[in-house]
Amino acid sequence: MNDIVINIKKVMLVFLILFITLISYLTYIYMFNSEKAVASTFNQRLWAERNKVLRGTIYDRDMKALTKSKKTSQVSQKEQYLQGEIFAHAIGYMDPIYGLAGLEKKYDAELMGSEDSLVTKFFDFNKKEEEKVGNGLRTTLNSKLQTAAYKALEGKRGAVVAMNPKTGEILAMVSKPSYDPNNLGADWKGIVANKNMPLINRAVSGLYPPGSIFKTITAISALENIPNVTNRTFDDNGKLYFNESTSLQNFDGEVMGNIGFRAAFLHSSNVVFGSLGIDLGNNGLKDTAEKFYFNKDTPASGLTIENSKFPSYKNYEKGNIAQSAIGQAGVLVTPMEMALVTSTVANNGIMMKPMLVKEILSSKGKSLEKIQPIQLGEIMSKKTASTMKDLMKGVVAEGTGKGAAVPGITVSGKTGTADHKGDASKQVAAHSWFIGFAPYENPQIAIAVIVEEGGVGGGVAAGITRQLISDYLK
Repeated sequence: MNDIVINIKKVMLVFLILFITLISYLTYIYMFNSEKAVASTFNQRLWAERNKVLRGTIYDRDMKALTKSKKTSQVSQKEQYLQGEIFAHAIGYMDPIYGLAGLEKKYDAELMGSEDSLVTKFFDFNKKEEEKVGNGLRTTLNSKLQTAAYKALEGKRGAVVAMNPKTGEILAMVSKPSYDPNNLGADWKGIVANKNMPLINRAVSGLYPPGSIFKTITAISALENIPNVTNRTFDDNGKLYFNESTSLQNFDGEVMGNIGFRAAFLHSSNVVFGSLGIDLGNNGLKDTAEKFYFNKDTPASGLTIENSKFPSYKNYEKGNIAQSAIGQAGVLVTPMEMALVTSTVANNGIMMKPMLVKEILSSKGKSLEKIQPIQLGEIMSKKTASTMKDLMKGVVAEGTGKGAAVPGITVSGKTGTADHKGDASKQVAAHSWFIGFAPYENPQIAIAVIVEEGGVGGGVAAGITRQLISDYLK
């Protein structure tokens, strides 16, 4: 009899443990993973909730509608993207089959007009909600500049990011090739099969070697860490030797002779900036890069930015350290990262949090929330920023960036040529880069342009920059 009682107790204990485990697991799922599960593209109940509400409108900064929602039945609606491919990567898409992307994903709850979290909305089965219109979003985007940037990249692969350096507001964000979010169903197979990957937003997710535009960061690091660097004279004999068999040379083997820091920046001396990288050491240059949010998440409103990468090298890896100082070796950046770098210089050393949304509006256009500019910190001293502004002005006036000059407007910038591996089966052209801001006296726009395989010298990217700055400021 005692054995039976003991066995019953053991069985009951096992069932009790299993019951507690089950309850604990369900509690964990509800508390920590329910948002993710509820928000899943495959959650048909949430799509039904979305379709109860006519989705809110997304506008540009001047309240020009970029989207329009239309009920197709009591249980479904169609989102129309009024500018098609031009705004595709900034706005994203909403599709019951392919899910959500861009602002449509980031601000899904607001566009649904939801006052509750997705979890509350999902689990509150008995709640009755009258049909209504969701909230709207007023973005920071300038439609004319966005369209001009899209057209400027016609026939090219690459990206353009333009922003207000004083506020962090993104004025234009274009990635090419693009896609038409109005035709996802018909085009999807072709989109995903395209080797040029049109779904990727190159502006924030494309990682590229920066080439000589990275000399901007190396120059900042030298100004802040090497005493009297602006008064030094460098011997540029065309090559920087690391040992008997390896060296770093200037483009086309150019010999610049005895030059100062300013001339080395204006004419983009690989020899001088490679040697500065060695003087700074990997740790010194890496510290400066990480102040600009390399190797870590960049805070942003309305978008997610892929981490730009600055590598770690041993002290004896002189070649890699020198190459990293001119934006090669293992350095990889997004166009957004480099737009933030030039914005920070233009804004006297203060980096602003990049933002894509200015305001959340009620269905009747009333302001519900204004998103204020936020400083991310003083990345460099005001003195260093002032020196860099003058150097970048010199690049366009006297140096490698003359192609970005705009009559009547003082443009500051830096060119870049970035070698990359590309297709191993063929020889590929270098990427063409330009970063810059204008006007010098009172910066209103900061810009980063990359044209994939655009060729040596940054001339193609500089020409696009010239056109966009002229369009925006004139």
